[in-house]
Amino acid sequence: MVDDRNRTYNESYVQSIGKEEPEHDFMEETATEIAQPVRRYDERDEKAENGAGLGWLALALSIISLFIWPVLLGATGIIVGFIARRRGAETLGAWAIGIGVVAIIVRLFIMPFYD
Repeated sequence: MVDDRNRTYNESYVQSIGKEEPEHDFMEETATEIAQPVRRYDERDEKAENGAGLGWLALALSIISLFIWPVLLGATGIIVGFIARRRGAETLGAWAIGIGVVAIIVRLFIMPFYD
């Protein structure tokens, strides 16, 4: 028979014949009744709310960059758009990035022919 004195809870126990031994009642975890469960959906709601404000700010900066300071405001709109996407405002961030890129491309490649 195998000596059980050095056995731990986290270690998998295999007998000498290769079968796993079922856990005994004394190895059951009892701390789950005391701890309150973690609710992950609460964190996602906060993340989406924080990203929405940044998304609208990024979109406003990108739209304004179509008319005033395209390179500066367009780049700012793109950067804030990426931050908004990471915080949960996927659509607003994507639109801000797209409009900011369009503003920069129009200023750098199309507007020199009309100045």
